[in-house]
Amino acid sequence: MNNMDLNNNGNGKNGSGKINQIKVKVTADPGMTKIDGTSKLAEEASALRSTLDFLSERINKLALDMEKAQLKEYVNLMHKPWQLILKNFLAGLSRGVGIALGFTFFAATIVWLLQLLGALNLPIVGDYIADIVRIVKRQLEINPY
Repeated sequence: MNNMDLNNNGNGKNGSGKINQIKVKVTADPGMTKIDGTSKLAEEASALRSTLDFLSERINKLALDMEKAQLKEYVNLMHKPWQLILKNFLAGLSRGVGIALGFTFFAATIVWLLQLLGALNLPIVGDYIADIVRIVKRQLEINPY
């Protein structure tokens, strides 16, 4: 029977000061020879080492994913509400300016296209387009901003 004892104080060192070593207590099994016990112990140590390597790899991947998610910056932002308010205000302000500029460009493009189509004198559609262009021009003359 094997009794395994992992003495780890959290800093990667065990009680003897050696890094990442495992202390194993082996009690004699009457039906097992010394060679069988040694090979079984080596197999168990190898299996334990592969498990530890796997866990170490997963922990490193988790730490990298948390760093990519920028959780630290988010938590710091939650502790500074005025900074959060300022950032949200600036985001809303820039969003509003962007929408206004985008709509202005879009509307100017539509009016320009309608003027081009009105100049073609298309039957039926041309009259409607000409009316829309006249209404827009009259509105611009009445309310010059």
